[in-house]
Amino acid sequence: MADKKLSLTLSSSPHLRSSNTVSSAMRDVLIALCPVTLVSIYFFKLHAVFLILVCLAAAAITELVFRKVMNKPSSLNDGSAMVTGLLVALCFGPATAWWTAALSTFIGVGIAKELMGGLGWNRFNPALFGRVSVILLLPIFSYLSSIFAPLRPYLGEIDMVTQATPLALLKQGAAMPGLLNLFLAHPGGALGETSALALILGGAYLLYKKHITWEIPGSMIIAVFVVSLIFGQNPLYHVLAGGLLIGAFFMATDWVTSPITAKGKLIFGVAIGILIVIFRVGLGPTEGTAFSILIMNAFVPYIDRITKRPKFGEVAASQPTTATTGRPVGKTS
Repeated sequence: MADKKLSLTLSSSPHLRSSNTVSSAMRDVLIALCPVTLVSIYFFKLHAVFLILVCLAAAAITELVFRKVMNKPSSLNDGSAMVTGLLVALCFGPATAWWTAALSTFIGVGIAKELMGGLGWNRFNPALFGRVSVILLLPIFSYLSSIFAPLRPYLGEIDMVTQATPLALLKQGAAMPGLLNLFLAHPGGALGETSALALILGGAYLLYKKHITWEIPGSMIIAVFVVSLIFGQNPLYHVLAGGLLIGAFFMATDWVTSPITAKGKLIFGVAIGILIVIFRVGLGPTEGTAFSILIMNAFVPYIDRITKRPKFGEVAASQPTTATTGRPVGKTS
């Protein structure tokens, strides 16, 4: 036994590795978004196709330009820009001007992602950051509309009756579409709000692939259901209508901008759900999900800090320990 040489392999951390990569995860997100994307194309046809292509192209060009200017290697092959571009497109209605969608994508990818440190360092969800920016900068975009209006292609008529969002109808006390229609498919609002079932299928796929966990979407949906019931609203309409489901499954669960711990995710999801109902009931009926998620993105570092797991062998500072074992006094195991 003494003659045998012990062979040791030295390597740097991390020592636990996974076959999952950023590109494979982004590919799965794109797959999960396919059902709702196809439903939106079914309803809005060329308007949806054109808007999606504009956002994807804007996302790719923006990332290439920003990485070049910042002297960083291209990261277009990881797919994160394409995910952001598609999510931005799904946040808009089919009648949205292409320059508005393109500039929203530019802000999301260029400013919220690249200028804030790149993938893995951004504080806010890029797609929602871009979407909310065009709301806050509406006067500028209104001015651009007068400049770019001649460049808007004609893609056919859109039935504007279908553009009234269910939440707006609920706010106005108007006749609402049936709950079954909202669950299966309804052409009202943004491209990503056309089918609750399609979003649930996409979310279930991400859960199956273990890219997300149930805590954030589950706590968000339950919080919206309960709080809207407290406010005397129909909770099923608040769950099925608007951007709640796409926000719960695809945006609030963003790995970079959401808490790490399970307890933190529950706090995060509940807080977002409460804010969504407050926005919808007390303020405008739309974009409550986007604003709520971005607001809570800012609190993620604090949530992580108060819910962090104790280090292995860590002892609270207020507890005296023995000199030999390092265990709290009175602990024998």
